[in-house]
Amino acid sequence: MNQNLFKAIIACGIVCFIACTTTQKAETEKWSERMARSEMKRFPEPWMIEKAKKPRWGYTHGLVVKSMLEEWKHTGDSTYYEYAKIYADSLIDTDGRIKTMKYLSFNIDNVNGGKILFDLYAKTGDERYKTAMDTLRKQMAEQPRTSEGGFWHKLKYTHQMWLDGIFMASPYLVQYGATFQEPALFDEAVKQILLIARKTYDPATGLYYHGWDESREQKWANPETGCSPNFWSRSIGWYGAAIVDVLDYLPQETAGRDSVIQILQGLTEAIVKYQDPQSGTWYQVTDQGARKGNYLESSATALFVYTLAKAINKGYIGNEYIEPVRKAFNGMTGNFTRLEEDGSYTITNCCAVAGLGGDSKRYRDGSFEYYISEPIIENDPKSVGAFILAAIEFEKMIEK
Repeated sequence: MNQNLFKAIIACGIVCFIACTTTQKAETEKWSERMARSEMKRFPEPWMIEKAKKPRWGYTHGLVVKSMLEEWKHTGDSTYYEYAKIYADSLIDTDGRIKTMKYLSFNIDNVNGGKILFDLYAKTGDERYKTAMDTLRKQMAEQPRTSEGGFWHKLKYTHQMWLDGIFMASPYLVQYGATFQEPALFDEAVKQILLIARKTYDPATGLYYHGWDESREQKWANPETGCSPNFWSRSIGWYGAAIVDVLDYLPQETAGRDSVIQILQGLTEAIVKYQDPQSGTWYQVTDQGARKGNYLESSATALFVYTLAKAINKGYIGNEYIEPVRKAFNGMTGNFTRLEEDGSYTITNCCAVAGLGGDSKRYRDGSFEYYISEPIIENDPKSVGAFILAAIEFEKMIEK
C-alpha cells in the first residue's frame, strides 16, 4: 500500500476515534488521557502541531510525540502509538534521512525528536529509524564544545551551554548507549549534567541560571561567572526532567551517578521552596513571584511536577514530597486547563518561547523584563507535552 495513503487511513481512524470518545469521556478519563486526546483532536496528524503548514523536524513536536508514546505504554492503547508513528513517517524518508533537519547548524534541539525512534525501532525493526538515530548520534559526536567538553547549544551560540540543552540531548545519548552498546555515552551524559551544574548553580537559592557563556562575550553574561542573570523556570524544569530521564538508563556502577542523584535531590528541595503557596504552581521567573509582571506558568509547572513525581516513583526522593506534588498537580489542572464545548481541554498560561542572545534586532538579554515580555499563549506544545508526561507520573504515584 502507498505509504501516504496508509498514513491518511491511520490519521482518519484516529480522528474518528477521538471524535467518538472525547466528548463522552472527558470528565471521567485520567488527566493524561484527557490532554493527549485533546491534542490529537486539535492536530489529527502530529506534524501539524504549532499549526505547521507542512511537516518539520522539531523539538516541540518531539516532546508531544514522546508523551504520546509514554501514554501508549501507560494505558496500552495503541492509538497513541499509531499517532506517534505518523510523525516519524512524515519526517523520515525511505533512506532514513530526517527531512527539514539542518545538520550543519549543530542545533542541540535537533536531538530531542530522536527520542521517539527507540520505541518505533524496537517495535518495527525498521532500519530507517536506526539510520536516523545514527545521524543524531553523529551530530553529537561532532557538536562544538566548550574547553571542558560541554556541548554548545548551537553552532551560532558560540561557547554557550543552556540548561535546555541537557534535556534535548543527554537522555537521548544515554538511551542510545544502552540500546546500541556504547557505554562511553553514560559517562558523556554524566559529564554534561555535572559540568552545567558547576557553572550555573547558585548556592544562595539552590537554583540554576538559564545559561552560561564560557567566553563572557555575551551581553547577558556575568563578567565573573559567565552566567545569565535570572532563573527561568522552564529551563530549570528541562534540567530536572533531563536528570530523571537520564537515570532511567544509567547503570548503577557509572561513575558520577551518585552525584547526579545528589543534584536531583538538591534541585527538588529548591523547587518546592519556590512553589506558590496559594496555587501550588510556579512563576515564570522562579524566585520573583511577588514582582509586578511575573506570572504563574504552565510548562514549567508541568516539568516540575514531572521531575518530582518521577523522582518519587523511582525512589530518588522521599514520600515527604507527595503532598507538594499533589498540590502542584491540582493547581496545574485547576489553574491552567479549560474544558471546551467539544469536550477537549485547553492548557493556558504557556510561555511561547524564551532564549538567550540572538541578533541585534531581537537580543534576548536574560533580564526579568525579557522573560515576562515573551508572548503568553494557549496549547503551546511545550506545555501540552510536559503536562501529559507530568500526568502520567502523577497517576503512577497515586496508584502506588
